[in-house]
Amino acid sequence: MSKLTDVPKRILIGRALRSDRLGETLLPKRIALPVFASDPLSSVAYAPGEVLLVLSIAGVSAYHFSPWIAVAVVVLMFTVVASYRQNVHAYPSGGGDYEVATTNLGPKAGLTVASALLVDYVLTVAVSISSGVENLGSAIPFVVEHKVFCAIAIIVLLTLMNLRGVKESGKLFAIPTYVFVAGVFVMIAWGAFRALVLGDSMRAPTADFEIKPEHQGLAGFALIFLLLRAFSSGCAALTGVEAISNGVPAFRKPKSRNAATTLALMGGLAVTMFCGIIGLAMATDVKMAETPASDLIRNGAPVGADYVQNPVISQVAAAVFGQGTFFFVLLAAATALVLFLAANTAYNGFPLLGSILAQDRYLPRQLHTRGDRLAFSNGIVLLAGAAILLVGLYGADSTRLIQLYIVGVFVSFTLSQTGMVRHWNRHLATERDPAKRRHMVRSRAINTFGAFFTGLVLVVVLATKFTHGAWVALLGMVIFYGTMSAIRKHYDRVAAEISAPDEPGDESVRPSRVHSIVLVSKVHRPTLRAVAYAKLMRTDTLEALSINVDAAETKALRAEWERRGINVPLKILDSPYREITRPVIEYVKSLRRESPRDAVSVIIPEYVVGHWYEHLLHNQSALRLKGRLLFTPGVMVTSVPYQLQSSEAAKRRAKRRQEWSAPGAVRRGPVAERPPGREEPAARP
Repeated sequence: MSKLTDVPKRILIGRALRSDRLGETLLPKRIALPVFASDPLSSVAYAPGEVLLVLSIAGVSAYHFSPWIAVAVVVLMFTVVASYRQNVHAYPSGGGDYEVATTNLGPKAGLTVASALLVDYVLTVAVSISSGVENLGSAIPFVVEHKVFCAIAIIVLLTLMNLRGVKESGKLFAIPTYVFVAGVFVMIAWGAFRALVLGDSMRAPTADFEIKPEHQGLAGFALIFLLLRAFSSGCAALTGVEAISNGVPAFRKPKSRNAATTLALMGGLAVTMFCGIIGLAMATDVKMAETPASDLIRNGAPVGADYVQNPVISQVAAAVFGQGTFFFVLLAAATALVLFLAANTAYNGFPLLGSILAQDRYLPRQLHTRGDRLAFSNGIVLLAGAAILLVGLYGADSTRLIQLYIVGVFVSFTLSQTGMVRHWNRHLATERDPAKRRHMVRSRAINTFGAFFTGLVLVVVLATKFTHGAWVALLGMVIFYGTMSAIRKHYDRVAAEISAPDEPGDESVRPSRVHSIVLVSKVHRPTLRAVAYAKLMRTDTLEALSINVDAAETKALRAEWERRGINVPLKILDSPYREITRPVIEYVKSLRRESPRDAVSVIIPEYVVGHWYEHLLHNQSALRLKGRLLFTPGVMVTSVPYQLQSSEAAKRRAKRRQEWSAPGAVRRGPVAERPPGREEPAARP
């Protein structure tokens, strides 16, 4: 079984890394930017479109509000970036929003933030992959026809890339992310040059379309509600900002400074691209509709169900570069690819947060351990499974999924910034250095404004998106919160039960006697070895026990036992219903009832085989029996292994694989003599 699983594992994710190689996986800023900021950078591919989609409800006349909505998103982005720069300096350990809220607002607030972030990370993967599939589908019809299959396949591929390690995946993601950023900046610059200098008239493919408004002539409260809903959709551009504060430990030293610099770079790039695309969309008369089949009018008639509505960025690129030109194709490919890779922000945030929560006993402890490539493999696989489930349920439809989005992230934004205000208040109460106090007061002012603004946006998001799907995200948060609370209670209960008391208790009292039982089915080498082992134990009573399910076999067993003169009494238990486990359990319980102070030791001979399929043919009765005996107090179970020839052959194969040297390994010398940073040769499968 080990060979069958080990070879594909090495092919897919690479050879294992030693624990002392962890420092080599830390990221410089040029790699950390695409790793942790690919989500907010790529969101400019769909956030402007979401703004126009909502405004289209009131018709084309409402589009002139989009620049003001963009300004509000920009102010919010700068506020959040400035606030999180304070976070990474104050809490560089990687706990991020969870640590800030737990430390300053209490465990319940911390758990609320953790629940919100976990939901948001899962949605980040689902939304990014679904949006990328839709962008790619505008050029490749097969992708649109098989959206769910393609989305799941990309999630699996992305999971394998991340299982290979953060640094390796970061190198793979850096090139397409930088190509996308450069492509968008070139598009903005060339579009501005054509419009302002050359005076060209650039028109999007949908420029001549008309929009049939769902609600015409909106005014007053209805118009305000529509604008707020458009603003909340545009706030999708802020998702992923918190991932940098959670990933500070993955940066090279000085960690906090590098993380803060990366945050500033990410904010500046995202804001410029978002505003540029909104401006070009207005200049090129892009038209978008929530239900394009009926609401988009071409030549006086609806476009129909066969019409595929391309994203805003694709329409703007077609207007600026020309449909089918080299730069258009390059930007379209980079956009689709970076949307796929944007999910990497969640692949770095979710496992790290899961590890911290597991350390705090809110999630299973398996999430705290690193895998072969020093990544949190269990967390990566769990995130992929949840995202695949969500993509399947929502049919990889980004428009439906995005309604669930950003609720969780603004919950974490608000609670985190509120926690930072209390953090600075606590430090100001004891700090006497005037220079440090001025710095703290300035930081507190930034976090106070951030808490107020993000809290206001959270209210807007809940009010405008609740009935459109935000309730699903809230339900997910409640489920995560309840599950993590139950896990913590379980771990606390177990810890209380197994803690060693100061005074000696029943656990430390020596049993009065030990009654040993050797289970026997036939007289063969494993049985004789188990009997010999049992004789070496310091037991008060030793007996062999066999279950009578076949009279002829039992008779032959007794005869062979007496013929060999084995000086251990053989006890036969009848089993009229041919059960093996139940009679043994009942007999052991009867011994415990007769002498509660006695310990019962059950010794089971077992075969050790070398092939996975042989496990299906042996030891099943022993496995069931051990499982039942675990629930019987005062009973100890001992397995006495007997190695068959197939196990010896497997051991020799494993030894040959371990001793095999890669080409050039002898020339390089032993592992201990190699220069630092050189990896050991991979073991031959």
